[in-house]
Amino acid sequence: MDIYAIKQIDEAVKGNPYVGRGIVIGKTEDGNKACVAYFIMGRSNNSRNRVFTEKNGEVFTEPFDASKVEDPSLIIYAAIRSINNNVIVTNGNQTDTIYEGIKNGVTFTDSLKSREFEPDEPNFTPRISGIVYLKNRDFSYEMSILKSADAKGTSCNRFTFSYNSLPGLGHFIHTYVTDGNPIPTFQGEPERVAIPNDIELFADKLWNALDDNNKISLYVRYIDLATGQTENKLINKNER
Repeated sequence: MDIYAIKQIDEAVKGNPYVGRGIVIGKTEDGNKACVAYFIMGRSNNSRNRVFTEKNGEVFTEPFDASKVEDPSLIIYAAIRSINNNVIVTNGNQTDTIYEGIKNGVTFTDSLKSREFEPDEPNFTPRISGIVYLKNRDFSYEMSILKSADAKGTSCNRFTFSYNSLPGLGHFIHTYVTDGNPIPTFQGEPERVAIPNDIELFADKLWNALDDNNKISLYVRYIDLATGQTENKLINKNER
């Protein structure tokens, strides 16, 4: 087993009916750009009734059809926000928790100590989060997962992974292993995946590999480390 093997992003998800929500952070092969990606999937009508929207550089989940929303508490949130040259990406309203923490001098990890997994028994969906620290034409990043310690949601286990960025390498964390009842949660370290120079290639590989029935939306951002300029790719299954 090669512990330094790097998968293509489509290899990491193809054939898996339900990886849930996923975050990818890494550096392009040429070393010139940071990549931040987030996608959502859904099994219920309430979960599938969503789209991504971008407003002033921030990315939000919103209802596709507001008249059909059953419970907005866990499906409507800011997914990507930026503050002080830091880019935050998460699968829930802990985006705002981290944002307010950074604003008040609290670290990414310490901000998340006030949060835990989602209260959606029996799945207890993990909260996954990432942050990119842009500095001196380079960046480092951290990823976190908060997950239930047992099948009853008795306690929360907290894991944080810290990385220096390396050309061509990204890390991929997602909420679930695959489909199930209850759904088995992500295990182990974030997966090592390749980050190509071309945002279109990366986005298309990921989107096309996600299960057709369950995928909902994908957002990918490439950030030029020299200029700060961004390239963005947004795909919604529910087109407005």
